[in-house]
Amino acid sequence: MGKNNRRHFLQRAGAAAATAFLTSVSKPGWATNLEAALLDAKDISAADLATEEDFWYYIQQSFTVSPGLINLNNGGVSPAPRTVQEAVKRFYDYSNEAPSYYMWRVLDQGREPLRKNLARIAGCDAEEIAINRNSSEGLETIIFGLPLKAGDEVVAAKQDYPNMINAYKQRELRDGIKMVWIDLALPSEDEQYLVQQYVKAFTSKTKLVHITHMINWNGQILPVKKIAQEAHKRGIEVIVDGAHSFAHFNFKIPDLDADYFAASLHKWLYAPIGSGMLYVKKEKIKQVYPMFATSEDPLKSDIRKFEHLGTRPFFIEQAIGKAMEFHDMIGIERKEKRLHYLKNYWVDKVKHLPKVKINTSLHPSWGCAIGNIGVEGRQPSELDSFLLDKYRIHTVGIKWENINGVRITPNVYTTLQNLDTLVEGITAFVRS
Repeated sequence: MGKNNRRHFLQRAGAAAATAFLTSVSKPGWATNLEAALLDAKDISAADLATEEDFWYYIQQSFTVSPGLINLNNGGVSPAPRTVQEAVKRFYDYSNEAPSYYMWRVLDQGREPLRKNLARIAGCDAEEIAINRNSSEGLETIIFGLPLKAGDEVVAAKQDYPNMINAYKQRELRDGIKMVWIDLALPSEDEQYLVQQYVKAFTSKTKLVHITHMINWNGQILPVKKIAQEAHKRGIEVIVDGAHSFAHFNFKIPDLDADYFAASLHKWLYAPIGSGMLYVKKEKIKQVYPMFATSEDPLKSDIRKFEHLGTRPFFIEQAIGKAMEFHDMIGIERKEKRLHYLKNYWVDKVKHLPKVKINTSLHPSWGCAIGNIGVEGRQPSELDSFLLDKYRIHTVGIKWENINGVRITPNVYTTLQNLDTLVEGITAFVRS
C-alpha cells in the first residue's frame, strides 16, 4: 500500500478508536485500538494487509514482548497474547480457591466446548480431537500405541524431530520393528522428488510412514497429501507431525489424508505453554492403546481415552479458548500472508551477501515464517552468538544431519524495524 493509503488507514483507525472509546471506556487502550484497526481492515485483502505496518502495530500491542530483546526464535515456543496470559492467571487463581472442586467439577466441564472449537479450526469431527500437552505427547501416543510387531517397517526421515526419532528407535529396540530412514536434500521445491523419497522406501512390510508437515529446522513444507495418498494405495498408515503447521498456514487436517496428526498449540495458535492437540481419524481410534491407562476398555472408540493424564493444569487447558479467539480475530489467511512476507523481507535483503546460503524456500507453497541462513566457513553457533551479543537478537543455531545454519523465525508481533536490525547484524557478521 502507498503512503497515502497508509496515512488514510491511520486516519480511519483513529476515528474508529474514538468511537470505540466512547462505547467501551473500560477497555484497555491497546484493545480499543486493535478493535478499531480490525474494523478498518475488514475490506482489505490479506495480501495487501500483509505489508500494512500500521495494522500490524496494533496486533503487536496485544503481546507483552520484551523491549530489550528481539525474539526471532518463535519456532521454539511462541509468547501468548495478553488475553491468553490473563486467562491463565485468572483460571489459576480460580483453581486455588478449592482445587478439587473448581478443577474437576467446574473447569473440567469446559473441555467439550474447547474440543468443538479446535475441531472447527482443524476442519474435522470433534470426536477426532484429544487435548493434551504438546505434539511430542500426541505423536508418541500413536508411536507407542499402535499394534506394531517385530519385522514391521516404519518409514521416517532423518530430518524429523529428535523426540520422534528416539521414540521409533525405542520401539525398534523394544519390539523389533525395522526403521527405514530416508535423507531429504533440503530446501526443495520439487514435489516429485520429495514424494518419491518416501515411495522408494516403501516395501510390502511397511506399516507406517511418519511425515513432518513442516520441518522445524528450516521451515520446509512437505507435500503430505501426495505422500499419504501413495502410502494408502499400499495399505500403509500415515502419521503427521504438525507441530509447526497447525494455525501457521491455511489448511484443514482432513485435507492431508492423514490417519494421525498432532500439534503443539503453544507454537502458532499462541495458546499457553504446555498445551497440545491430537487428531485420530475416527475409525482408527479403537486400535490405538492410550499412553496412560484408563479404568475402561483401552481399545474403545472414544477419543477421550487419550486424555487420561491424571491431575493436570486445568488453568492452562481452559485458556486455549482465548488463543482460539485471538486466532479467529486475525484470521488464518492474514496470518499466513504476514508471516510469509516477514520471512521473505529479511531473506531478500541478505541472500546476495557473499558466502551466505539460504536453507529455506521463499515460495509460499514450500515455506512460511521459518527461515534458515548459513554462512560458508562459519559455524551456526557463531552467528547465533554474534546476533545475541551485539544486537540482542535471539535466534537458534541448527546443526542437524545436512541442515547447518541459524533458524530465524519472526511472528505477527515482529516489526520491520526488528528485521532491519537483523539484516544489519547478519551483514556485519558476514563482513567481519
